[in-house]
Amino acid sequence: MNMRKKEIEKLLQQNESVTLEFKESRRGLSKSVFQTLCAFLNRSGGVLLLGASDAGKVVGVLPETLPQIKKDLVTTFNNSQKIHPPCYLSLEEIEMEGKKLLYIYVPESSQVHRCNGRIYDRNEDGDLDITDHTNLVAEMYRRKQSSYSENKIYPHASLADLREDLVSKVQKIAGIQRKNHPWLHLEDFELLQSAQLYQKDLETGKSGITLAGILLLGKDSSILSVVPHHRTDLILRKKNLDRYDDRDDVRTNLIESYERIMAFGAKHLPDPFFLEGDQRISLRDAILREVASNILIHREYVNPFPAKLIIEEGQVFVENSNKPHGFGRINPEKFSPFPKNPVIARFFKELGRADELGSGVRNLMKYGKIFGGKLPELVEGDVFTTLIYLPSTTEAATEAATEAATEAALLSVLCGEMSRKELQKALGLKNDEYFRKKYLLPALEKGFLARTIPGKPKSPLQRYRLTEKGKKKRAQLLSTEETVGAGPRPRPDMR
Repeated sequence: MNMRKKEIEKLLQQNESVTLEFKESRRGLSKSVFQTLCAFLNRSGGVLLLGASDAGKVVGVLPETLPQIKKDLVTTFNNSQKIHPPCYLSLEEIEMEGKKLLYIYVPESSQVHRCNGRIYDRNEDGDLDITDHTNLVAEMYRRKQSSYSENKIYPHASLADLREDLVSKVQKIAGIQRKNHPWLHLEDFELLQSAQLYQKDLETGKSGITLAGILLLGKDSSILSVVPHHRTDLILRKKNLDRYDDRDDVRTNLIESYERIMAFGAKHLPDPFFLEGDQRISLRDAILREVASNILIHREYVNPFPAKLIIEEGQVFVENSNKPHGFGRINPEKFSPFPKNPVIARFFKELGRADELGSGVRNLMKYGKIFGGKLPELVEGDVFTTLIYLPSTTEAATEAATEAATEAALLSVLCGEMSRKELQKALGLKNDEYFRKKYLLPALEKGFLARTIPGKPKSPLQRYRLTEKGKKKRAQLLSTEETVGAGPRPRPDMR
């Protein structure tokens, strides 16, 4: 709060400009307030201070009117008949000189907005209604469509605003993906240039680290300085429906944000056994990867709407701010992908955390249906929403019980080194494919079993033995059986 006060003190010493406006608004909001906010959205963003005179003097908003003013602002900016398309504002109540000010941060929008059906632009003298000026409107649309907010340049940002350890970390991750990845041999500044996180605007002549660079590699203080609203809210809400059972409020760089999203999902979501060919696929991780990518890669960061991932009974609900290129539910068969933040997307791809454009929707639909029994629902708009269905509690419990039973049975019959046929016979199973998928591959995947000829998995001489991990698991099962007094008992000659 002290930092915000210092910022406001500096603003009050400045003159009104393209990005700064003062309004007294002691008792309520005038039409000009909404015109100014619309103009900020359409131009370069800005700050509107309510409770300050044109000369920068603090006059204060009457405390009894503040709740209604805040309500009117939120209501109007969520009403498409007033502001279209709707937008989300960052409001902050500050006390200065014993009086109340309302600090309103307005991001530059990636869209053209209208206030009561009129288009407003901003210049040094104030707000201009350009609705009937065809050339000016056309130019605004061109400006919006040709720019990505991730490429906004911060000329005064330097390497000191980034985390050196994070740069080293992404180099290591990239090196795991490609043994001779070019990033491994680059200095920090060279990496920024290579990844297009440091750019030069040929129109203005400005050069510097971009918003994408700060979001990906910046210190937390640097990130919150350029996007003070930056937040990803991870919520578990199953028992305490009024609040939450668990929560992670993520306000950090995109690299560690990805890891925290994955960790939160792994902590609270089931991971049913699934084979794709001969390989076990974690449906949970495959889905979370696409969800995390959508939250972090395809998000419109200049919009202060916070991203949310909410795990509820039977479903996962996700929403994040979006620069839409269509509205309504996405049909995967007719879906045409459009890059939202191509620089951030390429960076994630180099780290192996994203695939080609468009593959995310296909993967989410494919694995989501297998996971929850229903196709996920994706709806595009100013806020992009995703609904993923979860397997029922009964199904998850049955799956876990079945998997535990097959593990116990296989470990109990394995003696020394045995072939596949010997194991099947010991278990009383005749179907080769069923044994392979339900018993053998899961045990190999978990490291309970090992092949005697690991380099030739299909060798006719192939046999299987218990690993140290498998022996510990079998001892654990035996101990449990003796305690409970039930279940199959291993043969006495096992070793």
